[in-house]
Amino acid sequence: MILEVLASAALGLVLAFAAAHRLPHRLPTRPLVFATAVAGALFGDFVTHSALGPAPVLLTLLGAAVVSAASLSLLLRPAGRLRRRSAPA
Repeated sequence: MILEVLASAALGLVLAFAAAHRLPHRLPTRPLVFATAVAGALFGDFVTHSALGPAPVLLTLLGAAVVSAASLSLLLRPAGRLRRRSAPA
């Protein structure tokens, strides 16, 4: 069980590194990205393990990856400036 938690935390770090490397202009500071990804992976591992019980480790890691990616997606900022039209007078 300890190895499962460590593996999900490592998976969160890998996902955070990939996101920070691929989308640095759309994400906030790196410490926030890494903390969010690891926390999401640990929470995803906990929820998946609670729901499935003693399931194979790959299923719980899949749940950890899904929740970590979802939490990272909440940090994304829009790609460009938002164009706002002024109301016609």
